[in-house]
Amino acid sequence: MNNNKPPFHHHHNNHHPHPPPPHNRPNYPQPPPHNRPNYPQPPPHNRPNYSQPPPYNRRQPPKPPKSTLSSCIVATIFLLFLIILIFILYFSLFKPKNPSISITAVTLPSFTLSTNSSTVSFTFSLYAAVKNPNRAVFTHFDSSLQLLYLGNQVGFMFIPAGKIEPGKTELMAATFSIQEFPISKGNVPTTAMSIGPPVSDGIERVKPAMEVEMKMEMVGRIRVLWFFSHHVETVSDCRVEITIYDGSVLGFHC
Repeated sequence: MNNNKPPFHHHHNNHHPHPPPPHNRPNYPQPPPHNRPNYPQPPPHNRPNYSQPPPYNRRQPPKPPKSTLSSCIVATIFLLFLIILIFILYFSLFKPKNPSISITAVTLPSFTLSTNSSTVSFTFSLYAAVKNPNRAVFTHFDSSLQLLYLGNQVGFMFIPAGKIEPGKTELMAATFSIQEFPISKGNVPTTAMSIGPPVSDGIERVKPAMEVEMKMEMVGRIRVLWFFSHHVETVSDCRVEITIYDGSVLGFHC
């Protein structure tokens, strides 16, 4: 038997003569670094600096100074005095009064009697004095003058608006025509009235006459103390006696 085989040697080598191939792991992409959002940082926690409440005071609130109280009392007394003074002045000096009307003359410049003595027409003239007794200006408007016969209006006219100064008297004259109107058959002859010139030529005669009524109305306002406006009005009512033959004014009574 041929024992020429090389002897078997045991190699105690930790390394394999042919190392195994490296372990090929899959090449996964690496994840990007974790980027957290850059949130703004909150401000530091500042607690409000609450002031400490004052200690509870059991005492009563302080009373107002005596000087302030005295001033309020004096102001109240002065205000009451001023109001009372205004009322006294208003009712004593500035209390509105109605103007007064004085009829000074009445004439008939023209007078016409119809042939059968049943109708008349004439021109009527009036002279009056209007006095303002107030301490303020009297502003008159809507004033009128009317003539009545047996209760029926036979003539009318408006008095122009105007002003009368305080304490002054204004003379007014008005003339207007009266259209023809019938007269009553019952006009009884009368004697002359006590007011006005008597109808006499040495022997007092009786003449037929007619009576007409005249109304003069003054309407306006008075401003007192530059603030208060007061409505005033006055009326003068007169009866005028006229002869029906020639239109002579026998007299008038207001």
